[in-house]
Amino acid sequence: MKQRVITAVVALIIFIPLLIVGGFAFNILVIAMGLVATSEFLRMRKKLLISTEAILSFLAMASLLIPIKWLDFVPEQMTNIGMFYFFVMCLLLYTVVSKNRFSFDDAGVLTLGMIYAGFGFNYMMAARENGLWILLYALLIVWITDSGAYMIGRKLGKHKLAPHISPNKTWEGSIGGTVVAVVLVGIYMYFFPQVQLYDYLTMLILTLLFSIGGQFGDLVESAFKRHYRVKDSGNILPGHGGILDRFDSLLFVLPLMHFAGII
Repeated sequence: MKQRVITAVVALIIFIPLLIVGGFAFNILVIAMGLVATSEFLRMRKKLLISTEAILSFLAMASLLIPIKWLDFVPEQMTNIGMFYFFVMCLLLYTVVSKNRFSFDDAGVLTLGMIYAGFGFNYMMAARENGLWILLYALLIVWITDSGAYMIGRKLGKHKLAPHISPNKTWEGSIGGTVVAVVLVGIYMYFFPQVQLYDYLTMLILTLLFSIGGQFGDLVESAFKRHYRVKDSGNILPGHGGILDRFDSLLFVLPLMHFAGII
C-alpha cells in the first residue's frame, strides 16, 4: 500500500501540472505514454523491445500520436493514418522477411493494440486542446466510477459481474459506481457549465453511458491480461502496474466522447 501511495503521488505531481499547462508539454507526455503502452503489448506478446517488430510498432504508434503539424518534412498526402498504415504494411512485410518468426498473428495483435491505445491517447490530446474542463470531465467520470465501484462493491457486492474475467467486480459495485459518477459529475457540470455541449439532461445521460463504457474498457483490459496470463500489463508504475492498467477505462471513454461530438 505504501508503494502504491508513493507512486500515485509522484505520478500526480508529474501529470497534473502538465495537464494544466497543456500544449506541447502535455502532448509529449501523452506520446510517451502511448509508446510505453506499445512496449506493454510487445512484452505481453513476448517480443523483444529492441527488435525490428518493436521499432516498427513504436514508429506506428508515434505516427498516430505526433501532431502532423510537427512534421513539416512529410509529404502533404501523408496523414497520420497514412503513415500508420505504411508501418503496418512494413509489419506485414516483415512476416515474410522473418520467415514467419514474426507471424501474421503477431502483426495482428500489435496492430489492434496500437489502434486501441493510439486512438485513445490521440483523443486525450484532442480533449485537452478543446479545453481543460473537457478532459477533467472525462477523468472525473473514470476516477469517480472506479472509486465508487470499489467502495460500494466492498460493502455491498454479492453478485459477480464477470467472474471469468475479473472475479472481484460485482454488479452492485458497477451500478453504484455509475450512480455516484453521474451525481458527482453532474454537480461538476452544474458549476462548470462550459463542459455542457448539450442540455443538462442530455449531458447526464451521456455521463451515465460514458461511465458504463469506462467499465467495459476495464473489463477489456482484464480480458487480454487473462489471455496472456499476466497480472499487470507492465511495471512502470510500481504498485499500480502499467500504463494500460491505469488508462484502460479512459481509452474507452475518450473515443465515446468523440463519437458523441464532445471532443
